[in-house]
Amino acid sequence: MHTEITKPYKNNIMAFEQPKLKYAFNALEPHIDEATMKVHYGKHHAGYTSKLNAAIEGTDLEGKSIEEILTNLDLSNAAVRNNGGGYYNHNLFFEVMSPNGGGKPSGELAKAIDDAFGSFEKFKDEFSNAAKTRFGSGWAWLAVEKGGKVSVCSTPNQDNPLMPEAACGTPILGIDVWEHAYYLKYQNRRPDYVEAFFNVIDWDTVAKKYEAAK
Repeated sequence: MHTEITKPYKNNIMAFEQPKLKYAFNALEPHIDEATMKVHYGKHHAGYTSKLNAAIEGTDLEGKSIEEILTNLDLSNAAVRNNGGGYYNHNLFFEVMSPNGGGKPSGELAKAIDDAFGSFEKFKDEFSNAAKTRFGSGWAWLAVEKGGKVSVCSTPNQDNPLMPEAACGTPILGIDVWEHAYYLKYQNRRPDYVEAFFNVIDWDTVAKKYEAAK
C-alpha cells in the first residue's frame, strides 16, 4: 500500500497519510459493526497517523518509509514505536478485510499454509489461539519469511513483526485485539470477534502480500 501523500508536509518532507477505506463503514456488518468502524478508523487510526507525523517531524526519520522506520526502530523511542506501529498495523488491518471476504486462500498461499501448519483449519486454530490468548492489548499475525515460509506470532500493544525484538517476518495478515476493535459489539467476548474476523478476510489481498514478501 502506498502510504505517503504527494503534497508536501512542512519543509517539503512527505507526510504519512491515513489510507482511505475501500468499503463503507457498515460494509462489514454483521461481523464488524458500523459504530466500531467509525471510532476505530475515524479516531484511533487517524490519531496514530497524526501523532506519527508529529513524532518524526524534524528528525532523521522524515522522508523514510514506514517499513524503514519500523525495521530499524530504536525501541526506546516510545512515540515512534507506539504511533508508527499503530499506523502500520491499522493500515494492514483495514486493507485485508472486505465485505466479500471469508472462505479460504488458494494458490501458493494455501500451499504455504498447508506446508507450515498441516491444513487451513490447523492454521486457523493457531492464529485464533494467538489472538485469544494475547494478554491485554496487542495483535496476532500471519507473517512470511524470505523463501515463502509462513508462521503465526503475536505482539503486545502496537508492536509488529517488523520491529527488532519481534522479527518473525513480514506481516501479511493481522488482527487487532485491542478492546477498541471489538468491545462495542462483542464486549468481553474476544473469541467471538476472532471467529467473526475470518468472515471478512480478503484472501486475495493477503495472497498478493504473500507474493510480494516471499
